[in-house]
Amino acid sequence: MLARKKIRVLVIDDSASVRQTMTTILQEDPEIEVIGVASDPFNAAKRLQEEVPDVITLDVEMPRMDGITFLRKLMSQCPVPVVMCSSLTEEGSETLIQAMEAGAVDVILKPRIGVADHLAEHNLQIRDVVKAAAKARVRGRPAVREPRPLSPEKKLTADAVLPPPSGKAMSRTTEMVVCLGASTGGTEALREVLEALPANSPGIVVVQHMPENFTRAFASRLNTLCEVDVKEAVDGDPVLRGHVLIAPGGKHTMLERRGARYHVSVRDGPLVSRHRPSVDVLFRSAARAAGSNAVGVIMTGMGDDGARGLLEMKQAGARTFAQDEATSIVFGMPKEAIARGAADKVVPLGSIARELLHATAR
Repeated sequence: MLARKKIRVLVIDDSASVRQTMTTILQEDPEIEVIGVASDPFNAAKRLQEEVPDVITLDVEMPRMDGITFLRKLMSQCPVPVVMCSSLTEEGSETLIQAMEAGAVDVILKPRIGVADHLAEHNLQIRDVVKAAAKARVRGRPAVREPRPLSPEKKLTADAVLPPPSGKAMSRTTEMVVCLGASTGGTEALREVLEALPANSPGIVVVQHMPENFTRAFASRLNTLCEVDVKEAVDGDPVLRGHVLIAPGGKHTMLERRGARYHVSVRDGPLVSRHRPSVDVLFRSAARAAGSNAVGVIMTGMGDDGARGLLEMKQAGARTFAQDEATSIVFGMPKEAIARGAADKVVPLGSIARELLHATAR
C-alpha cells in the first residue's frame, strides 16, 4: 500500500524563533512536512525555484519586502495556497484583510514563544489551518485529498456550551433571523453574500472562524461594502432587520430570545469542534431559540463544525442551506452537513443571498 503523500510547507518569517516553533508544530503531524524555511521573500523566491510547496505560511512584516507585496506577486506568477501569520494586534488586522482580498486562504496567529498554554491550545488549530489550505482551490489549483483526522484529543461538541434543543421554539415571531457559518475561504464568500443583500434584509448572525481582533476589522471592512449594517457582535446586541452581527474571535456567540425579539449572547467557553467561535454553538442556539423562525446556511470550510448544528436547526423547523462543492474553496463543512441530511437545499455561492431572502419572506 502506497504511503499518503505529505503536505509540503514552506515557512516564511523573519524571526528565527518563530520559524523554529512553526516547524516544530507542523512536523508533529505525520501528514505535514516542512520542506524549508525562509527569512524574507527574496530567500523564499530562491527556494521556490527549487521546489513549489503545497502551502506557504507567510509573515506580514518582513525586511526587504512585506508579506502583502510578496503575496500579490506570488498569486500572479505562481499561485500557491498561502496562510498569513500575524501577531495579535488591532493594527495588523487591517493588513490581514488586504491579504485575504489578495488571495490568502486563511490567517493564523503567531505562537507566543515560551507560553506553553498558548501553544497547547493553538498547535492543533495551526495544523488544521495548514491542512485546510492544502485543500483549497487557488485559481484552478487541484484540491488535495481530505487528510485523516490526526489528533487523539477529544473534540468537544456544542454540549460543552449549551444543552441540545428541548421542545419547540416559538412557532412564529414578527421577524425571521438568519445564521451563517463559514471557515476557510469564508471571508470572500461572506462578502459576496452580504454585498448582494438589500438594506431591509432580515437580521443576520455570522460565525466565521477567525482570530480575535481580526473579526472587528473584518466587520468594519464589510460595513463599507454592504447596504446592510455590519458590526462585530457585543453581548446583548439585538438582532435587527438590516443588520449583520459578526461573532468576535475567541468568543462563542449564541442566539437568545426575549419575547418575540432576538439578541446575541457572547461568552467564553471551551473550543467546540476545535473552534471558538463555533458554528455548531450558534446553530444549536438558533434551533433552541428560533426554531422555524430561523434560516441556517453553512458555507466553505474544512472539518465538520456546523454540520450537527444545522441538522438540529432543520429538525427544529428551520430552513437550511449548504454551499455547493463547485463554489466552495474547501468543501468540508458543507459536505459533512449534506451527508447528515442537514441541508434542505444545496446551492452555489451566487444564489445564497437570493435563497435566504426567499426563505425569510413572510
